[in-house]
Amino acid sequence: MQEIVIVNEDDKIIGFKNRKKLCTSDIYRVSALWIVNDHGQILLSQRDVHKKIDPGKWGPAVSGTIEKGEGYLQNIIKETREEIGIDLVKYAFKEIDKIHTVLEYNFFCQWYLLRQNIKIDDLMRQKNEVMDIKWFDKNEFSDNLKKYPEKYTIDMLHHYEFLKKY
Repeated sequence: MQEIVIVNEDDKIIGFKNRKKLCTSDIYRVSALWIVNDHGQILLSQRDVHKKIDPGKWGPAVSGTIEKGEGYLQNIIKETREEIGIDLVKYAFKEIDKIHTVLEYNFFCQWYLLRQNIKIDDLMRQKNEVMDIKWFDKNEFSDNLKKYPEKYTIDMLHHYEFLKKY
């Protein structure tokens, strides 16, 4: 298993660690991608039920933990290709917020945004990572997120607040 990047409170690399040996005090890096379309919808992926963190829950279209030798940008390009079969470099996507989340896990998440009308049938989900991919109406999603937070990744409510700016 690849080592992941460990950082300090300023998001500066201080070392690397096997994912299975993470401690609660370790801060790591994650990249994530919001995909929105012209119909007021947001693309979400349902995590595989065998994932250690948030199994079976809905989260952003793509997310991944930064591994040794990668930066945020390289990781989101790799993860997008692997998880949903999109070559992100072919699109005009942009870097948005970097958020430090301290909940059950402690990580910096660099968010990216892609505005694109994509057909679900054109996506190729990675079977051991993604159970389902679906477009959600933003208003309906926002209401469901508040009513049923247990259906979504632990940090989704916090992170979705930042997407509303865009």
